[in-house]
Amino acid sequence: MDEALILVDRTDRHAGTTPADYQNHILPQVSRTFALTIPQLPAALQTTVANAYLLCRMADTIEDEPGLTVVQKHSFQSAFLDVVMGKADAVRLSDELSRHLTERTLAAERDLIRHMPQVLAVTATLNATQRHATLACLTVMTQGMAEFQNKASLSGLADRQELDRYCYCVAGCVGETLTEFFIDYAPELASQRQALRKLARSFGAGLQLTNILKDQRDDAARGVCWLPRDLLAEHRVEPGQLEAGFRHPGHARVIAELVGTANAHLLQALVFTLLIPPRQTGIRRFLAWTIGLALVTLRNVQACPEAPVKVSHSEVAWILRLTRLSQRSDTGLRMLHKLASRKLPLTRLAAD
Repeated sequence: MDEALILVDRTDRHAGTTPADYQNHILPQVSRTFALTIPQLPAALQTTVANAYLLCRMADTIEDEPGLTVVQKHSFQSAFLDVVMGKADAVRLSDELSRHLTERTLAAERDLIRHMPQVLAVTATLNATQRHATLACLTVMTQGMAEFQNKASLSGLADRQELDRYCYCVAGCVGETLTEFFIDYAPELASQRQALRKLARSFGAGLQLTNILKDQRDDAARGVCWLPRDLLAEHRVEPGQLEAGFRHPGHARVIAELVGTANAHLLQALVFTLLIPPRQTGIRRFLAWTIGLALVTLRNVQACPEAPVKVSHSEVAWILRLTRLSQRSDTGLRMLHKLASRKLPLTRLAAD
């Protein structure tokens, strides 16, 4: 039954494993992309970035759960932030939230919520800078999600500026957090903090917009559209028409413009990557792989806006192999980016 509440079962098939072991186990269950890219980071950063990602994924799970009302989502997000700050009990929140998750939330995400205390046990092992950066990200994210839950509907967002803000709140802030992690690991980057943080916002926003375009049909099926109404109106597309099989020439033009915007953000993300010294091969590989996979996804969206196909194993292998060959060379990474983004439109980003 789709909407039936899932009873909490505290029988733990991961009993006896350490919190770090659980984190390593669940990551590939909730993200194919980051399960590939996070292990490319230096060992000292892998646990930190994976932990921050899993905490963000918990916030996403609350946002996406169709069985929760807007008021309940606000309440759970506030309680989640209190738990991360150490002001509330993680076990109690985990149990209560788990009882409200329906089968329309992925089993891996339900498992992640049940293991909230274990993930937070890893958070407690991070240094003060890492914990502060993670908390700052989750504060922006949960507050932004609360803001946009009141606007989530099949009508779409008001305009492109509102879409930009949404992408910042749920992903651009993640780029800023990654910057703080990288500087903590490699203090020589501190002199470029301001430039890195600005470019990192595009890294996150580009990934988020790519996901919005890839998942627009799934979002419509659960009653949500994140496309901007001003752009839809320009091309005479009625909001709420994105059900499976919908075809409209204006829709393809809307998608092309937003693909161009995502592409422009990912071009800024390349600049971000090139500011990382070549000797930091793990960080550069993490960023380049993530950007490359997003560009291939955009190519698939551009080729078939109605139902984009998933990135194939051969496409993944192509990105990984070429990135390994180019990761130490700025020229090589630029050429690889140009190759991966060929034929994609490029939309000029609004000035800050």
